[in-house]
Amino acid sequence: MRLAAESRVPLYHQIFVLLRNRIYGGEISTGQLIPGEQELCREFGVSRITAKRALNELAEAGLVVRERGRGTTVVKRPPPPTVTSSIEGWLENVSLMGTATEAKVLEFEYVPANEDIAGVLEVEAGTEVQRAVRVRSLGGEPMSYLVTYVPGAIGREFDREDLNRFALLNLLERAGVEVAAARQTISATVADGVVSTALSMHPGAPLIEVRRVVRDAAGKPVEYIRALYRPDLYRFEMSMRRIDETEGRRWAALPSASVPAVEG
Repeated sequence: MRLAAESRVPLYHQIFVLLRNRIYGGEISTGQLIPGEQELCREFGVSRITAKRALNELAEAGLVVRERGRGTTVVKRPPPPTVTSSIEGWLENVSLMGTATEAKVLEFEYVPANEDIAGVLEVEAGTEVQRAVRVRSLGGEPMSYLVTYVPGAIGREFDREDLNRFALLNLLERAGVEVAAARQTISATVADGVVSTALSMHPGAPLIEVRRVVRDAAGKPVEYIRALYRPDLYRFEMSMRRIDETEGRRWAALPSASVPAVEG
């Protein structure tokens, strides 16, 4: 695995994240030894000081125990905190998500909509829209990277500090928008240099990608969001049962219990 030397994330921390992901992903089990300093130097092409600092960071995080002459051993620990959502429950319990996580606004501006954004929001190209970039953290760990676009007339009803304190969906409703429907797609992508830095991941790491268009009661788009989630901190759950139909048996989704959902 190659490190990103040009990234603002220090090399030792990139190695820490990679090893942490191997531990959480089950590649290295409790009680097993992880690669030592010399092995890390060979694998990642770094100095021994960098390798040592990465291992020390793992120890400080409580993931390993370092013993002179015996190496570095993975210790038993609970799984990392995660946020769980059902596929159909994205817009539920926004206040609970706001309580469980913290948001930090990285960018906040008003820009003319390019053709792609104008098409999604169903406005003319060049129309003013509010663009915001935020990172949400769970338990001190950056969890999601959110890029949102809102029609300028609605966006002017709240400011940057409001986005630091409240879920966007709540701000839309406070602005008088009657949120009624949403359509979203879920896929996978990889972290680029900017996103990997914001989420403390290595470039090229896998991410869950969600694109969603939220509409008001009149069917007009009021928000477009592209959200990127760390798969080690966010997951989907779906309950299903087998049902009989004329064409044969198939799986059908069951209504899920209320769970923390992702805000816009």
